[in-house]
Amino acid sequence: MSDVWLKKLEREIKLRSAIILSGNTNDIVLNPERGGMYTTVLQCVKDLTFKSGYRQVIIWNRAEGGSTWSNKNNTTGGLAPMELEDAGEGTEYDMGSFEDTSNKKYEKPEEFFPYLRILLGTKNSTAVIVDYSDYLFGDGRNLSVDERQNITNLMIAVERSQDYGPNFINEKENNLLILLAKTTAMIPPAIYLNNPLVATINVPLPGRNERKQYVARDKNLLKLSPDISDKAVFDKFINALDGFSLKSIAQIVKLSNQTPERMNFEKLLNLYRYGEKKSPWEELSYDDLKTIEATLKERVKGQDEAVKKVRDVIIRAYTGLAGLQHSAEQKKPKGALFFVGPTGVGKTELAKALAKFVFGEETSYKRFDMSEYAHEHSDQRLIGAPPGYVGYEKGGELTNAVKEKPFCVLLFDEIEKADGKIMDKFLQILEDGRLTDGKGETIYFSETFIIFTSNIGAAGADITLPPKEIRKYFISEVKKHFINELKRPEILNRIGDANIVPFNFIDNDEVLIAIGKAKFAPVKDSVKERYKADIRFADEDAIFKQLAASVDKANGGRGMLNVIEQELINPLSNFVFNNMERLNKGGRTIQIEFEAAPKGLVELRIRLV
Repeated sequence: MSDVWLKKLEREIKLRSAIILSGNTNDIVLNPERGGMYTTVLQCVKDLTFKSGYRQVIIWNRAEGGSTWSNKNNTTGGLAPMELEDAGEGTEYDMGSFEDTSNKKYEKPEEFFPYLRILLGTKNSTAVIVDYSDYLFGDGRNLSVDERQNITNLMIAVERSQDYGPNFINEKENNLLILLAKTTAMIPPAIYLNNPLVATINVPLPGRNERKQYVARDKNLLKLSPDISDKAVFDKFINALDGFSLKSIAQIVKLSNQTPERMNFEKLLNLYRYGEKKSPWEELSYDDLKTIEATLKERVKGQDEAVKKVRDVIIRAYTGLAGLQHSAEQKKPKGALFFVGPTGVGKTELAKALAKFVFGEETSYKRFDMSEYAHEHSDQRLIGAPPGYVGYEKGGELTNAVKEKPFCVLLFDEIEKADGKIMDKFLQILEDGRLTDGKGETIYFSETFIIFTSNIGAAGADITLPPKEIRKYFISEVKKHFINELKRPEILNRIGDANIVPFNFIDNDEVLIAIGKAKFAPVKDSVKERYKADIRFADEDAIFKQLAASVDKANGGRGMLNVIEQELINPLSNFVFNNMERLNKGGRTIQIEFEAAPKGLVELRIRLV
């Protein structure tokens, strides 16, 4: 609520020597001193200082220097309407009057801060507002000599701006310093930590009532279908604007007037956020969805339960019912699943297949190896370093990926290896569907599908147990990890027990044969495309059966791939290399035959026919 921080500001103005305002300071706000007009936060703060009895206000930033507004006709408090009736600039004076230097605006910090020290050390009922304060200082751990001097001058100014003598309660000539910043990350902590002279106030994003009041003012300017004159539509629209600044809402209103056809507010918000009004989730083919299980099973073998679970989540997203039991605003990701099981059983492959099915391309699948995020400050790699730290300008790996492709499948592999601080970020993603990166930009995850994978419990699993018992075992191990070891049961609460998906051990040769054939198909296609040659097996089933029999079942499908590479692809690649000239003539067939070998897996005979 804007009135909460404004009331706090009005109270602190009369108590402190300095105030740091941070947060949504670049927005507009309903200004109570302007008859209900919307003005910038800066203008609102300036008006409030006049109301509090300051006779003049100096506003300074390092780009434009300083300007002074005077409240000559009002020395006892309150705003003089005649003096400040224009919404913005007021009367500008030179800032040199206190030092008897004319026409100086003190644009350079090294000029301004000594002046600030002298100005606030003189009793004159002056409030100084320093705008864009985040750009005044560099890395707090490595300040230059000039920056240290500027901080020293600022601290002395704060110390001397108010009189704490016998009459301090009734002192009318005290001075005030206000710093406006988007974040306090670039404000040296020495200025405000454990300093009773300095108050810090956060300017929040507009709450629901503020958004409602702002939209209602220009309700007729919104071009939507259905129209928001319907109360139910209006309320949903206001709720959907959660997290937007009033400036952003104004731009959304403008955007609704720039589109040739009227659209519902969901598509308008997608267009504003992502540049696309239609979500790929809405564009899925109904006919394709009816066969989604069969499509996914073409790539993922032996995991029928997992495929069915993915199918159920996709159907929920397609029908628009995903997450409605939590919130009617559908801000959460489209789905969140936790794949757990032994290595090489298809967890990553199912994520890739899902991305291909929904978005038409595997580039919409992004994998994060969470073993690389095992350190305490690894969260900075995901969301970006804060201002002043190395790598700040690069942003975060996760937030950059979602910003670039907001419609995507996100796979967080081996999630149990991530630092606990990383898990706290997932709480916000799973609950609110958004995350603020190191630069302060909000990244939305409402169009993503999130998959966590883990090998928790795989080392101690009894492969001889029935599949139902193995599933119970893995779910139990996941719960133990998050509750007892990680001590973050709330993560599982966000995911939901029903969305923990155990994968089966692949101990069936028929499944391994199916995996082997599916994975060898691209090799056939590559040879056909590059050398215009077909690959033909004398007995394909027999070859792959022999290969499957030699696989270590603990390695699952990945073990089958390793065997294929060693026993089939390596001999084939050598044959192609040795027969390059003959193959380049085109139109040939590569015949592959084999015999079981007592000392090896297979003994291949490869020839051209």
